[in-house]
Order: sequence, then C-alpha cells, then structure tokens
Amino acid sequence: MKYYEVKFSISPFSTDACDLLAALAGEAGFETFENTDEGLCGYVQQQLFNQQQLDDVLTHFPFPDVTVNYTINEAEDRDWNEQWEQEGFEPIVVENQMVIHDGRHLPTSYNTSVVSIEIDAKLAFGTGTHETTRMVCATLLSLFKSQPSGIRRVLDCGCGTGILGIAAMKLGASECIGYDIDEWSVDNTRHNAVINCVEVTPLHGDASVLEKVEGTFDLVMANINRNILLQDMPQFRSKMAPGARLVLSGFYTNDIPLLTKKAASLNLSLSAQKEENGWACILLE
Repeated sequence: MKYYEVKFSISPFSTDACDLLAALAGEAGFETFENTDEGLCGYVQQQLFNQQQLDDVLTHFPFPDVTVNYTINEAEDRDWNEQWEQEGFEPIVVENQMVIHDGRHLPTSYNTSVVSIEIDAKLAFGTGTHETTRMVCATLLSLFKSQPSGIRRVLDCGCGTGILGIAAMKLGASECIGYDIDEWSVDNTRHNAVINCVEVTPLHGDASVLEKVEGTFDLVMANINRNILLQDMPQFRSKMAPGARLVLSGFYTNDIPLLTKKAASLNLSLSAQKEENGWACILLE
C-alpha cells in the first residue's frame, strides 16, 4: 500500500505538544509516528489521508503559543519490515498461556499446554510485539476459557499477519474468516495459517467485502485505527450473532468514550477493557 510521509515542525518544541499532536493527527488517518529533532514524522495511507481534517486540527491546536507546520512527501515504496524480517523478535509470552515467536527464535521451554503461534511477517502488521496485539490475544484467552464451546465462528477485520485469527483457531474456534485492504496481508495471513496448521480464509478488501460473507459470527475482532473502527462498526455489528462479542483495539485510552458511544448507538455495551502504555482494548457485548 502507498503511504505519505508527513514531517511536522513544532515551535517552540515540547514533548507535551508532540504527544498531543500525535493523538490529534490520528483523526486524519495517521497510523504511526517517529520523533525528530524538530517534532514528528508521521505516516498515513494515501487513501485514508484527510488533509482538511489535519488542517482543522492544527487550526484549533490547544497550545496557542505553539506553531505547527508540515510538509508532505510520498513515502519510499519499500519493504518496511525488511530489517525486522532479518532480525526477527524474541518470543513473547501472553498471560503465561500463549507464546508468539518467529522461525528464528523458538521458545526454549514452556508448558505444553501453552498455545504456540509462529508468525512470519511480510509487510503486514501483527506480531505480538505491539501492545494492541498482545491485549487482544489476552482477551481471546479469557473469552475462550470462559466459553470453551460457545465461540465457533470468528471474524478478523483487518487481519494483517493473521495472528488473531490463528490464535482463535488454536483456542478452539472451528472457522475463521478475515479480510484486509492490503494484498500482502492477505497472502501473509494465508502463509501463517499454513505454518500453524490451522485454516483461516482471508479476503481482499475493506469492510464492504462482508456483504459477500454469509451468516453471522460468535466473535468479531478488529485491531485497526480509531477512525476505521468508528466507520465500520455498523458493518461489524451486522455480522454478530445473538450473544456475540466484539473485541476492538488499535486506539488510545482517551478514545474509549468515543468508541463506546458509537457502540451504544448499535445496542452494544462495554463489558471489559485493557490498557497498556496509553493503548487500549475493549470488549463489547
């Protein structure tokens, strides 16, 4: 997928202004930021970038004595995971019940009852190294423990590497369908499902592909940015069976009220939440 690289200069520079800018710029579609000497460098998918919304955010920036300017360039179209793919990552243990690893760094020892997931990420998001992925995995562990036979059909929205769908299948689901707007992610999900010996069906497209998916699901999960969650939540809701759960992550803790308000308009209520380093995960029923 194509990205814009947007460089923000903040004058006078302050860490508080940087943090606030990163949170507010998420409303314009930004996914990630890097710190620079002058401020921030943000990355946003070209098809999701809302420049007018960004300008509105800066016009009403809460620090009146701070000036924020920015420049937009096309990000280099390269393998963003190349260095990560070469180095891999150390095994990640979730709740002492799940271990996530790559093919280079195998767990040295763990209880055989622990769920083991191998992830080979190729230009796709979701390895367990990010707080949001870990929190969703922890939520899945809790859900399948409390309802060992009540979660059969699972929907993974924005599947990335396929890690969440694979986790659900290993925990006891009988069917998982996923989708992603990125063809690389669809291929990567299929690949990772094979190496984990489970079956996940990934579809290419956005939430509109759900119109072609028959039936409803016992569990729907989405680890995507806040704006996409707000936009697509009605479509998630339409695929939920009676008594189904919806797990959402990919947003900041201070976004929870906005998401739960949208959920309430769809007759969904908050039943649990997790927070880690400013990131959040919520469970809706």
